[in-house]
Amino acid sequence: MFSKILSATAVALAATQLVSAQTYTECDPREKSCPPDPAVGKENVVTVDFTQGKNSFFKAADGTTINYGSKGAEFSMKKETEAPTVTSAKYIFFGKVDVEVEVAPGQGIVTSVVLQSDDRDEIDWEWIGSDTAQVQTNYFGKGDDSTFDRGGYSPVDSPQTTTHTYTIDWTKDYVHWIIDGTLVRELKYADAKAGTRFPQTPAQIKLGTWVAGSSTAPKGTVEWAGGLADFSKGPFTAYYKKVTIQDYAGGVSKAKQYVWEDGSDGSWQTIKVETTDGSSDSDDETTTSSTAKPTTTKAPSSSTKKDDDATTTSASNTKTTLTTAVSTTAASSGSDSSSAAGASETGATPTESGAASETSEAATTSTSPAPTGAAFKPGFSGALVGAGVLAALVL
Repeated sequence: MFSKILSATAVALAATQLVSAQTYTECDPREKSCPPDPAVGKENVVTVDFTQGKNSFFKAADGTTINYGSKGAEFSMKKETEAPTVTSAKYIFFGKVDVEVEVAPGQGIVTSVVLQSDDRDEIDWEWIGSDTAQVQTNYFGKGDDSTFDRGGYSPVDSPQTTTHTYTIDWTKDYVHWIIDGTLVRELKYADAKAGTRFPQTPAQIKLGTWVAGSSTAPKGTVEWAGGLADFSKGPFTAYYKKVTIQDYAGGVSKAKQYVWEDGSDGSWQTIKVETTDGSSDSDDETTTSSTAKPTTTKAPSSSTKKDDDATTTSASNTKTTLTTAVSTTAASSGSDSSSAAGASETGATPTESGAASETSEAATTSTSPAPTGAAFKPGFSGALVGAGVLAALVL
């Protein structure tokens, strides 16, 4: 049912241009000089177990209050102006992210997992609270939502009452969306407008819930979200249990930070990896397989229309080339965990446990959020779906 509604909405919104690009970034390195992005590093497999309480690897957006319990971090909303959101303190330059989550129920309610870069590359999981049979996937390159044919749909059993593991496995050659170990969708580099719209720059991980079916949202967005949210049936809560993060680090060992080349066109070749030993872009001759692979290689169950644009992309004034195959997975040996067991090099150490709560100094905004993110801007990148595009997390 939702696929048909979304398709109709896409046609209507594309025709009337009710939705334009809305992804947000504090600093786009293609336009000006920006600070380097701190790296997770491929030696550090970060495990954030929210059942153990607050974790410093993720920073809460202003106005976000999160409680912690046996089911993990509780992203709860009692009114449409709330949008609990957290963002990772560090970046991955290709990698794998596993998220164990039970999503929020309710029409108009959206639960999201998003990888987003400084130049608005984006990879998404998105769940509509009243859709109990499927999850939506999407991607953006450079914040381009000029076409609405990138979204995909994959079946999943009762995501509002069952905890599933949702995985994004991201390399320079492909993006894999995986549910409970089964590959459900693949995006190849060449199929994203010959790579020009393929997500390929260092990204943060964003988790959050928000209200797409709000009284201030465009009609198409409300329809996509299944209708207006009814908070007399709330609160609506998503439970993020555990997040595991592996940084492939562009194939480079001991990555400290990712530096954008001046004049970068947003291609992965223009990202310089600076290491903890002071070198840059060192070739890593050893490649190993990830311990978390899809359990099947069957064809993805969801389909996405391919772009026909044959435009090619090239890196301008490329200073470095990463010679190691970045499509290999991060080394699983010698990794430092940031779970409750103790501290890791990523600084992701639990500081609270049980029913501890995390409250920012700023009170939850009392202004109804606009579709582009007003209340969400601290935490989501809001490429609002209205036109058949997943409404992505807005920072």
